Order: sequence, then structure tokens, then C-alpha cells
Amino acid sequence: MKRFKYIFITGILILSMSCGDKVSKQPANSKGFTIIEDELKKKFGVNAYYTDLTISYDKSMGNLIGVTVTKAPESLKMGQWSLMKGNWKQNSEIYLEVPNGNEAADFMFQLNEKINLSTLGELVEKATKELKKQKNIENVELDIAFIKFPKNGEIFKTEYYVILEPKNGGTTFKFRYTIDKELIGMNY
Repeated sequence: MKRFKYIFITGILILSMSCGDKVSKQPANSKGFTIIEDELKKKFGVNAYYTDLTISYDKSMGNLIGVTVTKAPESLKMGQWSLMKGNWKQNSEIYLEVPNGNEAADFMFQLNEKINLSTLGELVEKATKELKKQKNIENVELDIAFIKFPKNGEIFKTEYYVILEPKNGGTTFKFRYTIDKELIGMNY
């Protein structure tokens, strides 16, 4: 009976440790990025405000997430956080200066139907297909994907950036998209 109890507890510990790192293993696509967005909402709340959100990929560590986020924009205080291998770490706190007559939230974005990681993941897939079509490069992986929110707070000027690189190394390919998923430009 003691042996069974030991095996059971060991199994539960292994299972709980492996579930805690689901974000780093997500594929760079719409479904995978939706899971990452769910993790962000779980950590910071569904009404959190962001000024920076980056997903990068490292072969040995998987997905690395970096955000500058607050739950209370009116406080003018934001935290810079990173997620690596299932562990959240706050790197620093920053304080914002907002021009008179403006609200801090005007210079931040929320993850919702207008701006979301599902769209960013979809654009990674689109960029991968475009690279295959234009350059006949098939084996690429995500280097970095991020949301660029304009400093003036005009949400319609939000851009999605996708940077891909061949799995065997070499040139990186940069794609810029509008909030409406239209390609602005590609360069390398």
C-alpha cells in the first residue's frame, strides 16, 4: 500500500509539473497563440492593459513571453514580466507619464476581439505560407512575433510583426501587418 501511495504521489507531481509549462511548447499558430493569450488572461486578468507584448522562440527553451502590463492604468504603474519554461518573473516596474488631458488607458491595448494573439498566430501561419510561395523556403520557425501599439493611442494604427528564420539558420524575414491582417511589407 505504501508503494502504491508513493507511485501515485510521484505521478501527480510529474503531471502537475508538466502541465505548468504548456505555454513554452505551443506551436506558432492561431490555436497555440490562443492558449498563450489564455495564460496571460489567467495571470493578469481579462481586463489587463498592455503596452508591450512579445513572443519569441528559442530552440532549447521554447516560447518566451515578454509583457509590460497593468491591471490599473490610472495608477500609471506597469510591470515588465517574462515567462520562461512555465515560470513568471517580474523584471521591473515602470511608471508612465501621460500628457495632460489624457487617460493612461488611451496609450494601452487590451486583448480582445480587436487585438488578440489568435490573429498574431494566424499571421505567423500566413507569413510562413507567403515565404514558401515567394522564396520557396519551407522549413522556417518563429523568431519573434509582437504587437506594436502606436504611441499616439490610435488603435487602427496597431501593427502585428512576425519575424521568421530558416530552421538551419540564415536570413531572417520580417513581415508587418495591419490590425485588419493586411500585409504592409516584407523585408529581409
